[in-house]
Amino acid sequence: MKNNGLEDVIAAETRLSDVDGEAGRLVIRGVSLDLLVERATYEDAAALLLDGFLERPVTAADLKARLGQARAEVFAHIHTADAALLNLPPVDAMRALIARLPDGEDFETTLRLLAAPAVFLPAVLRLQKGETPVAPTPSLSQSADILAMLDASLPTREQVSALDAYLVTISDHGLNASTFASRVVASTGAGLTSSVLAAISALKGPLHGGAPGPVLDMLDAIGSEDSARTWLGQALDRGERLMGFGHRIYRVRDPRADALKGALAPLVMTGQVDRNRIRLAEAVEQAALAILRERKPDRPLDVNVEFYTALLLDALKFPRAAFTGVFAIGRTVGWIAHAREQALEGRLIRPRSVYIGPLPQAA
Repeated sequence: MKNNGLEDVIAAETRLSDVDGEAGRLVIRGVSLDLLVERATYEDAAALLLDGFLERPVTAADLKARLGQARAEVFAHIHTADAALLNLPPVDAMRALIARLPDGEDFETTLRLLAAPAVFLPAVLRLQKGETPVAPTPSLSQSADILAMLDASLPTREQVSALDAYLVTISDHGLNASTFASRVVASTGAGLTSSVLAAISALKGPLHGGAPGPVLDMLDAIGSEDSARTWLGQALDRGERLMGFGHRIYRVRDPRADALKGALAPLVMTGQVDRNRIRLAEAVEQAALAILRERKPDRPLDVNVEFYTALLLDALKFPRAAFTGVFAIGRTVGWIAHAREQALEGRLIRPRSVYIGPLPQAA
């Protein structure tokens, strides 16, 4: 069926982000991604996305202060994490804790939802290792506090900047599956907590947010720069997808890949990441691009956001099983902004389907 995945179907008008797949350009509320990553913290990007969609103005300074308080408040829910919850994958445990938060559409609800995944994911990861959760430090920025709660120590300036760059880079990206799910729920009049839960449920699917971890599995399997081309060719011979390459929208290089590669550079320069790992990744990148051009000349397959996401989050000591949860920390602000835009300016989303089953007479 034509457009069975809704390709090229316009389902919403938005002021939030523009994804130009032909040009390889991402614009977030009028600011190009490269400029935003260079100059913005997480709080800056969140204020940019949210301002005008809530009952009060949103500034980065106010958001930093209020988010610190919100992280301290939601930390109280950690005591409800029982053994059954901790047996779940990290993103599912995080989602279950978020589901216990009250619903609403105001600034206070927004603060709780921005704070919740940032607090719950590090706490769940520590509890699953048998360690005590680290309470938030309200005076820290969102990125600094996430890393402090994860590792029980203050992060370096380069680590905070790297996580800021990641959270900014993936804060919004058009009408992807999870964002569309958020808008559909918002269009019914449900609250922001419901929209965020729907979005996380869409994100955890392997076709949407589940690919960064396997990039590291691929690098582990390749092992050395000399083995890259042979391993990649054999993988293609088996009909396997090369993880971290190709995108549903982009027909050229994903601009988010370069943003994250740039964010890794200070960690490499200061010795906070394994240089051999980065050299291997760069060799795999070049070998993969060459072999994809040879094998699939009619298909534009280039590096996507997942490739350098995996390297960056690994360098920041997040376990692979948590990568989808970290993505949710960054994308929650985009989900909320879209939900509010839909609630304020849209209608109930109710597309039609085409029935292709048997007619009554045939049945």
